[in-house]
Amino acid sequence: MSSTELPSAPAANVLPKVATVRVAKGERLRSVGLPGITLTVRSRPPAREGLPPALYVHGLGGSSQNWSALMELLDEEVDCEAVDLPGFGDSPPPDDGDYSITAHARAVIRYLDASGRGPVHLFGNSLGGAVTTRVAAVRPDLVRTLTLVSPALPEIRVQRSAVPTALLAVPGVTALFTRLTQQWTAEQRVRGVMQLCYGDPARVSPEGFSNAVEEMDRRLQLPYFWDAMTRSARGLVNAYTLGGQHALWRQAERVLAPTLLIYGGRDQLVGYRMCRKAARSFRDSRLLSLPEAGHVAMMEYPEMVARAFRELRAEAPEPEGTESEGTEPEGTESEGAAAVGRVRGGARSGIAAGGEDDESVTENAGS
Repeated sequence: MSSTELPSAPAANVLPKVATVRVAKGERLRSVGLPGITLTVRSRPPAREGLPPALYVHGLGGSSQNWSALMELLDEEVDCEAVDLPGFGDSPPPDDGDYSITAHARAVIRYLDASGRGPVHLFGNSLGGAVTTRVAAVRPDLVRTLTLVSPALPEIRVQRSAVPTALLAVPGVTALFTRLTQQWTAEQRVRGVMQLCYGDPARVSPEGFSNAVEEMDRRLQLPYFWDAMTRSARGLVNAYTLGGQHALWRQAERVLAPTLLIYGGRDQLVGYRMCRKAARSFRDSRLLSLPEAGHVAMMEYPEMVARAFRELRAEAPEPEGTESEGTEPEGTESEGAAAVGRVRGGARSGIAAGGEDDESVTENAGS
């Protein structure tokens, strides 16, 4: 264990009795036991047999519910599953209390190895974007395509609006915050989250807001809720400090899978300016830029995200075994505020749009 990691926490793999998790029409939930972790997996029956598999990974403080709208739109394209990372959604904490990016990536890899679903079309948002970038870098055999919505990759100049979230990683801040906000209602908390995460909170329907309040109230009853948030935030900050081959941007350069990058112009947590660096770093990338979107474009503009993914899938060849790494192509920057751009080997085409240790991750389920 490095000096930057939190000490192990006692095993806590049994959920307390709280309200049941919401399951949208057509969705199913199931629990999957793996070494050291238990994961809740949300799925939709595919429209027909034989569709390629997809796996969705949420961000910090989120859950598999964040992908419900997109999953419904893509159930004729892919066989959809979304995972609750350990300690989030309906998944209990990991036995060892490890919430590092590597540990989250290991959980995704263990599930894919155990389920035999790989290679998958892999999606990640925010924290989940960092996790899935690492998965795609160290296990290219498990990933057909990679779609990243506001991925939480290191920034030199962090936006002011993102500082409070980053401060969760500082010892003592979470305890102080919980004391200061103990009188806040679930509704007040949800309004704050939506102001932070949405480009336009008015896009949330009354039903969607009510569902979010219900879910927030459920989470606040979980004794490990703030611990999971704090340790995951610290794990993300620690990942930002890693150098060499373990650095997240270096791992982005190693991703072989065709990659769709989605950034929102009103994102208060991941800098919109980072889309250019991302387009240069991922060797085979397309950029969808949504000027009006915030941090969760797949929830605000699911139709646009779905359309961009269909285009990605149409271009991406079906996998024929594991591809070997070649030399890194030099990418070019996407032009325009709202464009889908493709970067491969230095050539760009665009169309207008609306609006740690590698070995520590690359283990199979039986280890």
